[in-house]
Amino acid sequence: MARALLFRTSSIRSVIRHTKSFSSSAFSSNPSLHPCINKTSIVPPLPSKPFSNPTSHQSFNFFFPSRSHSSSPVNPGSSNIVLIKSEEEFNSSLKRVKDDKLPAIFYFTAVWCGPCRFVSPVVEEFGKKYPHLTIYKIDIDQEGLEDTLSELNITSVPTFHLFCNGAKATEVIGADVARLKATVEKLYE
Repeated sequence: MARALLFRTSSIRSVIRHTKSFSSSAFSSNPSLHPCINKTSIVPPLPSKPFSNPTSHQSFNFFFPSRSHSSSPVNPGSSNIVLIKSEEEFNSSLKRVKDDKLPAIFYFTAVWCGPCRFVSPVVEEFGKKYPHLTIYKIDIDQEGLEDTLSELNITSVPTFHLFCNGAKATEVIGADVARLKATVEKLYE
């Protein structure tokens, strides 16, 4: 039994030694092995005092992003993307778009939705490219929106309702970026 234990210990040491030499040589001493892998992008640097910076926890919020609780724009750089947080805000925004015959996109999304995260940079790009266009971002999990979502027949996310001259011109369901870009360009350029 002692002999088997020594053999196992020796085997484990050999595997650890082999693993250490592989990991240190494969990625740090030979950067040409895979040019897309950057050591700094794999493991983010840790702050020297993790609790001294109140924003240091933000890097860990990838899967649980915080929700905004103010009526400010979603992205401070693009003031034409507005976060809708209640049924009243949605109804008043929709009424304003219809009454004033404004160009707008109502973007129905969810925090947990992978395709929504995929298409989100494209939506932000629209906000910059078309300053005359207002984009209303609606989280379908927001409390109090159930009736509105049911009336609008929102059954999947992302869903985009595109308004032109105060009327709904079309809708795009899903994260089909090419179709979304083509539709937005056709309507708003």
